[in-house]
Amino acid sequence: MAKILVVDDEEHIVMILKDSLEFSGFEVVTAYNGEEALESVDRDHPDLIILDIGMPKLDGWEVCRRLKSNEITRKIPIIILTAYAQMSDQKKGAALGAERFVSKPCDLTYLVEEINALLSQKTPQTPKK
Repeated sequence: MAKILVVDDEEHIVMILKDSLEFSGFEVVTAYNGEEALESVDRDHPDLIILDIGMPKLDGWEVCRRLKSNEITRKIPIIILTAYAQMSDQKKGAALGAERFVSKPCDLTYLVEEINALLSQKTPQTPKK
């Protein structure tokens, strides 16, 4: 079972995503800000991250930058799920290494399809310590 980290500062969005993804057969861990997200990656070793951009403490851009610049975490696929829908935001996400950019609100069926597509492409990571 793939483990997904959902990161968003809006509790109701986290709960909707968590319930939907668990119903779809995924294990879900959650974080409500960028600092919690980085701690969760170290602790929980997710297979994929769904990441909001506008968050307290560390925004999603910085979280993405840190994860993609780290040899240990760079291969974890990141889906940016955000209300920021400008083309410039999409380009920034791609430049930072995010694999997908999905605008809120999103179709949950589409999101699950994107998750499955990314996980099926994922190359095996170095064994977790």
